[in-house]
This record gives sequence, structure tokens and C-alpha cells, in this order.
Amino acid sequence: MLTLLALPGAVKAQCDAGELEVTIQVLTDDYGNETMWQLVEAGAGCDGAPLFTGGNPALGCEDAGTFESPAGGYGNNATIDEGPFCLTEGASYDIICVDSYGDGQASFIVMVGGGFSNSFGAGGGLNTWTFVVQEPVARDMALVNSTTGFYAEAGVPVPVTGTVKNQGGEAVTAFTIAYAVDGGTEETAAFTVDLAPGEEYDFMHEAEWVPAAAGEQEMIIRIASVNGDTDLNTSNDATTVAMKVNPEIPDLIAEYASEAPFITVIADEDEDLLVPRDLDFHPDAARNELWVINKDVFSTGGSTVRLFDAGTPEQDYQWQRDPAARHFLSLPTGIAMGDNNNFATCPGVYDANGNQSTSTPFTGPTLWSADPAIYAGTGFGPLGSHLDMLHVTPRSQGIAHERWNRYWVVDGTNNDVVMHDFRGDHGPGQDYHGNAIIHRYTEVNITRDPNNHVVSHCVVDKRTKWLYIVDFGGQRVLRLDTRSGNIAAGNPSFGPFESYIEYKNKTGATWEVVIDQGLQQPAGIDVVGTHLLVSDHATGEIILYDMSADFAEIGRLPVGAGVMGVKVGPDGRIWCVNATTSELMRVDPAGEVGITERATTTFSAFPNPANALVHLRYGNDMAPHVTVEVRDAAGRVCKRTTVGQSAKGIDISALSEGVYTLSIDGAGSQRVVIAR
Repeated sequence: MLTLLALPGAVKAQCDAGELEVTIQVLTDDYGNETMWQLVEAGAGCDGAPLFTGGNPALGCEDAGTFESPAGGYGNNATIDEGPFCLTEGASYDIICVDSYGDGQASFIVMVGGGFSNSFGAGGGLNTWTFVVQEPVARDMALVNSTTGFYAEAGVPVPVTGTVKNQGGEAVTAFTIAYAVDGGTEETAAFTVDLAPGEEYDFMHEAEWVPAAAGEQEMIIRIASVNGDTDLNTSNDATTVAMKVNPEIPDLIAEYASEAPFITVIADEDEDLLVPRDLDFHPDAARNELWVINKDVFSTGGSTVRLFDAGTPEQDYQWQRDPAARHFLSLPTGIAMGDNNNFATCPGVYDANGNQSTSTPFTGPTLWSADPAIYAGTGFGPLGSHLDMLHVTPRSQGIAHERWNRYWVVDGTNNDVVMHDFRGDHGPGQDYHGNAIIHRYTEVNITRDPNNHVVSHCVVDKRTKWLYIVDFGGQRVLRLDTRSGNIAAGNPSFGPFESYIEYKNKTGATWEVVIDQGLQQPAGIDVVGTHLLVSDHATGEIILYDMSADFAEIGRLPVGAGVMGVKVGPDGRIWCVNATTSELMRVDPAGEVGITERATTTFSAFPNPANALVHLRYGNDMAPHVTVEVRDAAGRVCKRTTVGQSAKGIDISALSEGVYTLSIDGAGSQRVVIAR
């Protein structure tokens, strides 16, 4: 049975014998008017003699996922307490929720007898959740989830993090978390909190785990005590994290600094690269899977090229564009792989909805799954396959992963740096973005490229927790201690344009300029061991710095004007992309030439498309007398020269627009487009 109690003030509800008081808290998303829900006996179905109906009276069960949004009902991003109800103790009930548009859902918290019972939330147009009416035990702390990464690197500290929830009947003021790896000694940390029933807490263990060697590892994280006593429900106290530890990335920079390197073009437009701006490796090093992000054009949105067995004779690739890339991957500037099989990108536009100067600057980083069954797939929802998106960093210039779903973004509009913690995502193709924590570091100042082309990337050194940031306009590199700073009073002056768990300024952080000379158009950045790498788009160099020697410059690697993103691969070799020539290159130390070579072509031609001159890039072993030919689409020779004669470029100004083939004897061929 059900009795709806409407008691004034603080009077406590009194239920009949065999009943318990139940309160249901409804938390709406950005469109509260699209919610209708019912409380029914378990299994009754929607409109199956509902015991209570809440939300928008204009909606019915048949309206789920119809892309309708009628006025009325609950407010946006609101919390509504429905009840209390008197429900039969031990009986099961269903909450059935309808979202008329179909791209999100309200969430629900069920309280029984004043204590937490259940919480529910999901995306889509129609969901049914079941709960049992029973009072919780006094002390019940649940380990809701671990946010400790699945991938790590030997010797690099791993933060042990997760979320706990008070699912008991009494408040929690203290608890302890312990973890152990492969049955080893437990590390324990104590936390002082003030958690009412139903409240959650994100924890970070004070002792990071430092894996000693590569291999498969198993970490067990558990709640060791609650309020100085044992937990009365141990069934939800522990979780296991299966972790893959990669070998330590070797620091080979000293080898690069001693002698001119060998450069190999690994991919170009033949592998569908189109103005690539950044790159990153999947965190499972054994896969040797390299992702490249294409700028493309605004009308389509950006795209990715995934290279399998990158740089080997077995190399293959896959080009992908998400169905909703025009919004969620709009002229992207950066990509960063996470440690949990997710990755994030950042857009270089003012407004991802298409208005670049006058509208609300509604854009920022997007979270994606690297799972091939999800990324760029269809059928997940009206918003492609994206997992989440936050909207307070227009014209983002670069993105760096810290841990789990926590990323740092260089904001090119507000000229500062912003930490985005997506926390739990909303699932593929949905639209609830309110679960995030965002911190803006306004004291750090950068200036973007006024032409909105050359990037200003950033990278987190996970050993030291410093964030290194390229300042394009200042021709310098900064660094910020990600562990420093305090929440400032008031709210940021920019946005928000939707609701978040927390959006605040952070001030008083430790930051400094580490490089302020020798750079013209700094763009990409990476760290390995004690060395820092910065690419210069204008000079076409990757500049090497020794961080242990006050960031002294120790070498410059010429890779070609137009270089942007730079990345040290799992084997310590340097990779980079060129946005002018649309190429992915690997840079090898001179003493290790020929580790792997591209199967068909050992040279590259740029720029491509070309106008008047085509230049060649090739290894030092290319003889000057070797023949170079340019043929048209019919196979006719339009231009013939030699490698030596082409040193200052091949003059193609007399040739008509079109597609040509440029070939070098013994070195393969490449397609070249002439466009004017």
C-alpha cells in the first residue's frame, strides 16, 4: 500500500505497522521540463496503476524519446523532494522515468527511514529502476567506484583514487581506505569528513603507488573502517583494479642532441591526414597504436586517424569521423589519451554551434571512448558517440591528461589555463554535462595565435605533477604546479553556460616561466625523463631542453616548417605532425637509422597541395644524381630532374591544377596536388 504524507513543518511521518517512510529525491538535468516519472509496484510497467506521478503533466509514457520538449513540470538543474510515502516494508517498487527528448534523464535518490537506500541515473528516453523498501544499517560506507587508471608506466607514480558513498543510516565523520597490489603490504589512509546519508566523497589516497616493473598487476582497494569501527555491510567495501604496467619510456634525448637525426615520414594524405595538429599513443604500449587528430574544416568537423603497428612494415590505419563531429570535434587543436581507455580533444572555435563572434561561446573539451565499438559509432543517441563535453573554454589551444577523466586545457579566448574533471561521463551520445568540476587558473596568462591556426599545447609531467604550457604569443613556456592553489571567493567572470558540480577560480598557485628566448612560434610540447621538447612551427625545429640543468637548450632537430604536435613514443623515439605538409613523422637518433622504414616511400614532398614549388624531404643517404619525375594523371612525364637539382625546390608553376605523381628512383612515389 501507499500513503502520501503531507505533514507541516518538521513533524515526522508516522507510518502504519509494516510500512516504512520513503522519500524520493529527483535531480533534473538542463531540461527539467522533459521529465515525467511514476512510482509503481515492481513489474507493473508505465501507467500500470501508478502510486505517484511527478514531473511534467503534459507528458505520458508514450512520449519517451520523441524529441519533444513541452513547457511545464520541474525546473532545470533542480532538486525536488517527493513524498514522504509510506510503503510496505520488504516490498519492491519501480521508478519509471520518461525523458521526452531522449538525450538525458533525471536521476533519483531513494531514502528509507531517513537513511540512504538507492540512487539511480542513466541516459535515454525511458528507464525503469527497482528498489526494496528496507531500512539501511547504521554504518554502511560503499566504495562506489575506483578512478585509479588501468594503464601505468614503471617508475611513474599512480594516484589511487575513487568515490565512496554513505549508504548507512548515520552520518559518517571518518573513514579509512587501504590498498594493496598483488597481495603485498597494504597502504592505509585516514579521511575526516562530514557525510550525511546518501552523500558521496571523492578520495585520493595520500600514498601513490609506484610500480617497480612492467607487467599485469592487480590492485585491491577497500574501506578499512567507518567512524572508527567496522563497516556493518562489507559486501560493497572493496573493488579490484586490473592494471597493465608498461615498461618505462627510455629518455634518449642525449642521443638526439649529439648528432643530426634521421627523419621518416610515416603517414601523409594517403593515410587521410588533413592538417594534423596533434598526436598521442594509446596507453597500452604493446598495441603500438598511434592517434592523430585532423583539423579538417568547420563544415564537417575534425577527424582522427588511428595507426596500428605504427611505423612498422605491418602498419595499417583507420580514418574516423564521429557523426556529430561538427559540434564535438570542431577544428580540434589537441588530443590526449587517458589512462582508462578514454581520451579527450579540444576545439579551436569560439562557438561549436557555428557562430564565431557574436553568439554564446558554447564550446570546450570533449571526452570520448577509445573503444572501437563506441567511438565514431551510431545509434547511441542524438549526439554522436561523445561521452561528455564541457563548455567554458572557447578556442581551446591544447589539452593534457592528468588522471582518469581529469584534463587540463589552454583557453585561447580567456588566455588562461583550466582544469576540467569530467568525473563520471553521461554515456555515448547523451547530453548531461553537470557532473564536472572545473577550476580556472586566471593568474596564468597565455596568448593564442591571432590567426587561430598554430596551437599552444600543454603536457603534465606525471612524475612531478607540473603542467608545462606553451604560450604562442609570448614566445615562451610556462609551468604550473597542479597541486597548488586555493579556491577563490566568488565565481568566475566567464560563464558558466550550463550547471556544474563546481566551477571556480583558483588563485595562489605556483607557476613560473621556464623558457623565454629562442622561440618564434612555439606549438607542441612533451616531456620524457629529465628533458622537455618544444616544436617551433615557424623554424620547423623540435628544440630540446634539459630540465635538470635549469632548462638549458641542448639541441635543435630540423623537421620542417609547419610542425605542431610532438610526442615521445613508448620506445623513446620522437614523433611529430606537420600541419602544413599533412605528415606524420618519426625522428630517430642518427645511430639507429633504419629501425623501421615506410614500406613504399622513403621521402616526402611538401607543401601539398602546392602552388609554384614542391620541396623534398629525404634521408641523408639519398644520392644527388637519382632521378625525380613528376607525372600527370595519364602517366605522362611533365617534369624530370635529379635529387641534387631539386635542392631549392621543383618548379611546377607551369603545370595545370590537378593530381600528379612525384616519384624518385628506388624511393617510391607520392601523390601531389597542384592547386591555386
